[in-house]
Amino acid sequence: MRMIYDDSLAQAAYLIGCQKTGEAIIIDPERDIDRYIDLAEKEGLTIVAATETHIHADFLSGVREFCEQTNAKAILSNEAGKDWDYLWVNGQSRDGRAYRFELVHDGDEFQIGNINFKVMHTPGHTPEHICFEVSDRGGDANEPMGIVTGDFVFVGDVGRPDLLESAAGMKGMMEPSARKLGESLRKFHDKPDYLQLWPGHGAGSACGKALGAVQQTTVGYEKRFNEALKQATDEDEFVRSILSGQPEPPYYFARMKRDNRMGPPVLGDLPVPSQYSVDDIPQDSLVIDTRPWETFCKGHLPGALSIMPNMFFSTVAGAFVEPEQRIFLVADQEVIKEAVRMLIRIGLDQIVGWIDPEDLGRTDGLISTNEIDVEAIHSMEDAVIVDVRNISEFEEGHLPGATNIAYLQLPKRLDEVPTGKPIYVNCRSGFRSARAVSYLEKHGFDATNIQGGFLEWEDAGYEIEKPRSVRS
Repeated sequence: MRMIYDDSLAQAAYLIGCQKTGEAIIIDPERDIDRYIDLAEKEGLTIVAATETHIHADFLSGVREFCEQTNAKAILSNEAGKDWDYLWVNGQSRDGRAYRFELVHDGDEFQIGNINFKVMHTPGHTPEHICFEVSDRGGDANEPMGIVTGDFVFVGDVGRPDLLESAAGMKGMMEPSARKLGESLRKFHDKPDYLQLWPGHGAGSACGKALGAVQQTTVGYEKRFNEALKQATDEDEFVRSILSGQPEPPYYFARMKRDNRMGPPVLGDLPVPSQYSVDDIPQDSLVIDTRPWETFCKGHLPGALSIMPNMFFSTVAGAFVEPEQRIFLVADQEVIKEAVRMLIRIGLDQIVGWIDPEDLGRTDGLISTNEIDVEAIHSMEDAVIVDVRNISEFEEGHLPGATNIAYLQLPKRLDEVPTGKPIYVNCRSGFRSARAVSYLEKHGFDATNIQGGFLEWEDAGYEIEKPRSVRS
């Protein structure tokens, strides 16, 4: 078994193969499937099947891409009924072939070479969610060695059950999903402690609120130390706890859920953007500037978004950019290939060109972005402050009079941003607020970033406001 980890989405896919037969399966792949195929070839394996634990919200699935490019069989959950079935599998590939697929239910088993997979239906995070108990039948073993848990059980946390309501907009689903998740977790308590546990995400994913940095664990360890898993023994307490403090889901999650069910657009080859001069960029293009924030502030193209190529790049781009927009990157050449991969994983395929930062530095017509320190904002009267942290952070304490709009929700809450006056944008340390300022500037707001954010405000000893319900 090999784990393939995407740092930008804190997402894990698993390649599991049989050395004797040379057959392999890929679990929870992203769309750029060439890297899984290359890894399989290095291991002397051929990927004959692709599967996933559920209809993902944070990235576009690569299962359909495998069916298109390799004729692999898709193995998918059929546990959620017509509301959450996979609509694309009954269609045809681009060359007219019918897709090869198998729909599975709780308790079903299938084999890839001598490796046996048993399906566990584990609803709660999503209705169709399944896990896979993995057993190596090539020797004397007759019990599973581990479980691929997807977004069911993580290291230190469990999958959030609110996304059908908070991201996909299905009203009234949050509490029933939480109760269903608790039921699934109580059954999970019966699993043997020795089983290895291979989760779908690590720390940094928006699919949970307290994921650990260690990428793999065991069932026994999680029973002992995973607070959410332990709380599941008390249904009402678990529902209350699991639904509190969940961060607002990124704006693009609803689009991922829809596209993964309907069928992600077929990608084929990765986009190869061409180098452009600044003067040749079409007026209606979307520019993503990957330079450091300090450099961006000194001078950037009007309307450019500041999104640095780090572990938050995919999530921020997914929230701020629409899939039909033609994208130009301001980036060093060595950054381009990885940036392209991070963009196509969340369905942003129209990556047309890139601009050398040195070329940008020689260009007239750049604009600057303002920043202000906490001492200056403290001395201002009636400053309009927008706090772009999550609501749970905001409720623990914020700058007096601030309005809360989580930065990854800005596109659908833009009408809540105060108008008519300059606005000052705050977060914990200044990173999220910087991204938000560039987005707000693009949409015509006079926005200024508060350097150092809430941490520096707190260190300075200035007044902190809290909602009445959490005041001591």
